[in-house]
Amino acid sequence: MRFFSDNAASVCQPVLNALAAANSVDTAYDDDALSQRLDGAFSEIFETDVTALWVSTGTAANALALAALCPPHGAIVCHEEAHIQNDECGAPEFYTHGAKLLLGKGDGAKLAPDEVERLAASIRDDVHQMQIGALSITQASEYGMVYSPDEVRTLGDLCDALGWNLHMDGARFANAVAHRECAPADITWRAGVDILSFGCVKNGGMSAEALLLFGDAREKAAEIRYRRKRGGHLLSKGRYLAAQILAMLDDDLWLTNARAANAGARLIAKAAPDRLVFPVEANEVFITLSADEAASLRAAGFDFYDWGIGEARFVTSWDQGAEEVRPLAEAIAAL
Repeated sequence: MRFFSDNAASVCQPVLNALAAANSVDTAYDDDALSQRLDGAFSEIFETDVTALWVSTGTAANALALAALCPPHGAIVCHEEAHIQNDECGAPEFYTHGAKLLLGKGDGAKLAPDEVERLAASIRDDVHQMQIGALSITQASEYGMVYSPDEVRTLGDLCDALGWNLHMDGARFANAVAHRECAPADITWRAGVDILSFGCVKNGGMSAEALLLFGDAREKAAEIRYRRKRGGHLLSKGRYLAAQILAMLDDDLWLTNARAANAGARLIAKAAPDRLVFPVEANEVFITLSADEAASLRAAGFDFYDWGIGEARFVTSWDQGAEEVRPLAEAIAAL
């Protein structure tokens, strides 16, 4: 009955098991054996050398990444619906010490290349204007849309031509990879992504996210470690964060969980094809819904977000099987 947010989902059992297994004495901060395994584990998945740092929240991951990629006097291009713009309480500006967010448009909250070019052209090359240092995209987007490898590569090529860095907010990165059925490398570093915020909490984790640095961006690892400490995100018992992340990577649990969440969303979408506001590509479903219809669903016990006027958002989680999603699908179909 809960379709409010995948942030509220339960913690999957392998993660809980890993936390229990990590509950022994080891070196503090990130010098422990588990934290030291992260680089290798992610390097194997992404088919390249990766530097991986744990943090406790997705907001911290995004803000620390952008602080390393853009100076205080710089600017960051993102979609006007981006999480870093609307849902992080100014954390990117705070961690960068003042970098400005420049907002662009694009269908389904995916940033359009011509918008990137428009924003780039709007900035004069002089000391009176903040110079753009980075582009940030969300995968999957705030409306559950997934960038294809070619779409990411187009933006990556633009960044290369303009001398910008490319950050990817991957709070639902697993859902995006599960939808595209592509190699994780194809929609990240091979397409020009410098730093990825790799989400775990929405996908069955408890309190751990990962910041992944590719290519030349790996040289910023030392700086980010200082920023992480200064920002209050260097946990003394970091092995418990590393344990969660490693458990999610083991046997591709991160993809198994994402596929389950995506399947639930498709079940809802199939029940309401004429109500869909956006195609369903991950684990978020946006449909048209009148106030009376929304009240009817809530009276039946379903929990969800109102999203603008006459619309609603339903988010499925890794721990909701078809038997839990089907009653909602049937209730929407019967409206």
